[in-house]
Amino acid sequence: MKLGIFGGTFDPVHHAHLFMAQLALEHAALERVLFVPTSAVHHRDVPMTSADHRCAMLRLAIAANPSFALDTTDLDESATGYTADLMPRLQERYPDDVLSFIAGADSLLRSTWRRLDEVLDQVDRFYVVMRGEHEEAEVRALFEDFAAERRSRVEIIPGPRLTASATLVRERLRAKKTVRYLVPEPVWRYIEEYQPYADAVHA
Repeated sequence: MKLGIFGGTFDPVHHAHLFMAQLALEHAALERVLFVPTSAVHHRDVPMTSADHRCAMLRLAIAANPSFALDTTDLDESATGYTADLMPRLQERYPDDVLSFIAGADSLLRSTWRRLDEVLDQVDRFYVVMRGEHEEAEVRALFEDFAAERRSRVEIIPGPRLTASATLVRERLRAKKTVRYLVPEPVWRYIEEYQPYADAVHA
C-alpha cells in the first residue's frame, strides 16, 4: 500500500489540513494518508491542548473519509518528535507499505527542520503542498544543496493556496470569536462542548 505520512501538532485540525491531505492523496495516487500527531516538538510551538483532545478532534475530522486514518506512534513516551526518528518506526509498523511524507510549504519555510537529509533517505517521496504566499522557488532552494538523488525525491504539489491555520483558530478562540467553518463541523461542536482551549483563552 502507498501511504502518505502527514505529521504535525494538529492543534487543532482544520479544513486546510484536510484539503492538503486530499491533494496529496490524489496527486500521488496514495491509497491512504495517515495523520500522525506529535507532542515532542522542536521546530514549532508546544501544543496548546492535550494529545487526547487533539486525537479526538482528528478522529472526528477524518471519520467520513475512508482514505484517511490516525496513527499515534509519535505520541508514544519514547517518541523524540523528529521526523527522522519517526519514519523508521512507522516503516517497522507498516513493513509491507511504501511510505512518503507530506509537508506544507509553510511548515518547511517558517521552521528549521533538522536531519532533513535523513528523512529524504527514508521515504519514497517527500511531497510539499504549496500554501499561502510562498513560491515554489523558495521551496526548491531549501533542497538545492542536497545530492541529486535526494532532491529527486522531493515533489511539489500545487493547488489552491488555502490560508487557514491552527494559529488563526487559536487566536480567534482566545479573542472569543467563532471558528465555525474554519474547522470541520464535528470539530467545532467538540470545541464548543469540551472547551479544550479554555486554558489558552484565559491565559
